[in-house]
Amino acid sequence: MKTGSKAKNGKKAGMSKRERRFFWIGLLFLSPWLIGFLAFSVYPICAAVYYSFTDYSIFTAPKWIGVKNYLDIFADKMIWKSLLNTAYITVVGLPVSIIISLALALLLNQKVKGLPFFRTIFYLPTVVPVVASAMLFMWVLNPEYGILNMALGAFGISGPAWLSDPRFTKLSLILMDVWRCGGTMIIFLSALQSVPPTFYEAADLDGASAWKKFWRITVPYISPTIQFTTIMGLISSFQYFTQAFVFGSVSQSNVLTPGGPQNSLMFYSLYLYQQGFTYLKMGYASAMALVLFVVVMAVSFVALRVMEKHVNYDVE
Repeated sequence: MKTGSKAKNGKKAGMSKRERRFFWIGLLFLSPWLIGFLAFSVYPICAAVYYSFTDYSIFTAPKWIGVKNYLDIFADKMIWKSLLNTAYITVVGLPVSIIISLALALLLNQKVKGLPFFRTIFYLPTVVPVVASAMLFMWVLNPEYGILNMALGAFGISGPAWLSDPRFTKLSLILMDVWRCGGTMIIFLSALQSVPPTFYEAADLDGASAWKKFWRITVPYISPTIQFTTIMGLISSFQYFTQAFVFGSVSQSNVLTPGGPQNSLMFYSLYLYQQGFTYLKMGYASAMALVLFVVVMAVSFVALRVMEKHVNYDVE
């Protein structure tokens, strides 16, 4: 009867006083995150979109120039150089890191003595900050007194100049990334431990080899994890910055080379940083950031669609 009378009088049933009170209390508790999200995520994104159409250098007011920054990107030869370097670390470095992470996880999933110790040892490099790891590897890869070249010399192999030879600079980064693959290894290890042992017992009864069990049981069961690590690795590879920044800052003949020898370490994100914070071309850097966003979204979408055909979610 009350509902009917309200409808007859044209009044709408809204929130009660108690519900409004809970709503504002909830909004109050949410406000720290909401303010941070608006101030440090939404506003910077909107500002970057606006600045990408301007000539802006922090110290001067933005000047609207339309799509000139985007046209300059396609005409910039260093952009293509940085994209090639980024593609190398993505196409070569990412598969190597994933394969070694999976291989280590398979080894650490065996029933042997001292397994917790070995798991800790392989995971420890991930705890070390990236900058500290890069500084450590600058010493390890030193061509004169580095541990790696000394080890190669013990076998009669003359080690290369890892940090000054353009042919080996990106390989040096891949070596360091492999050393720091403990995080991905742990993800694979948890996926491997979720595979029901009954699957392998049934395969043993059928006389399946270890290789067939790996391809027919292990890989299909952990395929969602492989997809996840691949997509996350793709996104990280396109934003490759810290390691290259530290390695590229090595002084050679008293001359700093931020992009490494012959710009072999000039990755897209590093070039974006250089344009924005070294040359103060914030408008150009904003345009580069938006292009990177579009490229990462497109590549991730394509990779997701391609891998979706080979991912098995029906594992029960």
